[in-house]
Amino acid sequence: MFRRGKYNLQTRRLVLRLPRPGDYVAWSTLRRSGDAFLSKWEPIRSASYDSKRAFADRCHWARHAARSGRGLPYLLTERHGGQIIGALTLDNIRHGPSMTGTVGYWIGPEYARQGYMFEALEAVVNHAFSRLDLSRIEAGCLPENAPSRALLEKAGFKYEGVAQSYLQINGRWRDHVLYANIRPDRRGESDAV
Repeated sequence: MFRRGKYNLQTRRLVLRLPRPGDYVAWSTLRRSGDAFLSKWEPIRSASYDSKRAFADRCHWARHAARSGRGLPYLLTERHGGQIIGALTLDNIRHGPSMTGTVGYWIGPEYARQGYMFEALEAVVNHAFSRLDLSRIEAGCLPENAPSRALLEKAGFKYEGVAQSYLQINGRWRDHVLYANIRPDRRGESDAV
């Protein structure tokens, strides 16, 4: 049974938690206020993306993903006051030989470049390595997204290459630079030159 707070992570300034239906107004207000800021980095969204019904579905999916161990779709909220400031999802969690997950994130424009996302990403990577026993966390971003690339590098992610035509962003198929953070005690030996 899902219990409120079971999946929460806390940092110095943030609580990372699953979304709840009561978050709809704050979430949709933040998303709409950030449309111009975020649209150049994201896929084109459907007309119903920010509807109350779509958000309720997203909350249901978040609980299911967390319970099944396949994902942790977090809202980032201020520790004091509870204001929603963005989101970070650890998704596509795979156990077995790969022990891998993928992160994606966004933040409201008024909260950007204040260290919040670094704090959240650091907490999620630590949780993934120490509690979920993952070995590798992957991330991708547009080549020209210098703030996102700097964030990933600061958080210990290493550049691995380019995925051509990886995702449709703002209506166009776009290449992405790929990064990964490898758990230090699981870095394997390589015969590669």
